[in-house]
Amino acid sequence: MLHEAECYYRVPIPAKDIDKNGKVALSSVATCLLKCVLELKAAERCGYFLAVTKFKSIGKGYEFSGSCYFRVDFDCRAFLLVDGEIMVGVVYKIHRSGAILKCGPMNHVYLPVRKMPGFHFVDGKNPHFLADNLSRIENDVKIRGKVFAARWIEKIRHIEREFIILVSLEGDGLGPMSLPGSHEMHF
Repeated sequence: MLHEAECYYRVPIPAKDIDKNGKVALSSVATCLLKCVLELKAAERCGYFLAVTKFKSIGKGYEFSGSCYFRVDFDCRAFLLVDGEIMVGVVYKIHRSGAILKCGPMNHVYLPVRKMPGFHFVDGKNPHFLADNLSRIENDVKIRGKVFAARWIEKIRHIEREFIILVSLEGDGLGPMSLPGSHEMHF
């Protein structure tokens, strides 16, 4: 889930921040890098950016299309779910075909009905999935599941620069963990 990653980015620096000798203040590079990371949100190779932990190097600047760019190598803390990993998410949408969960900064964690053994859909004012042992999967319930697929999406409809994660409840110790109204941690 959480890991340290080495990344680089070509950071655009405004011309006003470059002195007559072509030098740039470290604070200006850091500010521009943090703005870029905030806009990017995530990268396919390392996951969702949580924090820049270390600046490693700042390369030589070059001009392109009227802007000056510097390659910045840095370490960051990132969040990424991988196949086979056990995750905990909170249900925020229920559909006949499955449930959509949030897990950390990820808003597109999908639990298909085919991967919920023993659960069946109950329609109505408060749709939910009910198991034979009366366990319920409904909005605001924490779910422990196993990741069986992860896919990077550059852009599809309203989803941009996100990971789509598929989880399963097939296995021991997986399923609902709490009642509705439990407190989740927001990122």
